[in-house]
Amino acid sequence: MVFPVMKQEAAAPANVPTRRQRTDLLGIAYLGTIGIVMLTWIAGLVWGAIAFFNWLV
Repeated sequence: MVFPVMKQEAAAPANVPTRRQRTDLLGIAYLGTIGIVMLTWIAGLVWGAIAFFNWLV
């Protein structure tokens, strides 16, 4: 017994006008702030480790 093959045709693409997206300045500011805080924290850890080992030796 041969079963018929069901074919589904692609729907016509909808031409929906997209809004022009602007750069999310607030998001970039948040990412920049997080990056600066992380770099400061890591630099503090490195400085503390160097100070500790200098004190140890």
